[in-house]
Amino acid sequence: MLKKITIITASAVSAFALHTAELNINNKDLEAGLQLDVGQYNDRVEPNTMFIGGKFLNADDSHSSDSLTSLESYYELNFLIMREIGHYGVSFGMGMKLNYTQIGSKEFSSLPLGIEFAYQFPTPKVIPISLNASLYYAPEVLSFADSTDYLEYRVHFDIELIKNAGITLGYRSINISSGTGIGSVNYNSSAYFGFQVGF
Repeated sequence: MLKKITIITASAVSAFALHTAELNINNKDLEAGLQLDVGQYNDRVEPNTMFIGGKFLNADDSHSSDSLTSLESYYELNFLIMREIGHYGVSFGMGMKLNYTQIGSKEFSSLPLGIEFAYQFPTPKVIPISLNASLYYAPEVLSFADSTDYLEYRVHFDIELIKNAGITLGYRSINISSGTGIGSVNYNSSAYFGFQVGF
């Protein structure tokens, strides 16, 4: 009997575990991301708790520091562990990223560590709404090439309009420092609108 309950519970949890693809835009920037649920591939990992993914950001210099005129695209690989705390719709996570970009002739790469937060509003299940925030930082010891540190923060609202698909409204800021000429610069600060799809 216990075995049956365990199997049914695991199946129910798996039904809610999804991979996610997103596309975020504004009038100048394009960002695409993919996040895979490790629990879908590994039976020893609880679904919807561990994720690996990647992001691509084609940022425009009009949303960066005034001194930046030749931005290259930003690339990122990421890893996140996130769990719900209690039964109040609050989740916390810890993660890391490996990123790379170029500004002019300078190359920037870092391994920032960070925390993430999510709050599921107690709204009717018809239209789930959540508030999400993240903060990632890499000091000099985790910064490579021409980087001396990296700081990124984001805040976004996610609204699931239909099952496994919704929209996001957010704001991001990515800051990079270098000891070789450009000093501390804002790579991108902008609001965005996007679509998210779970599969």
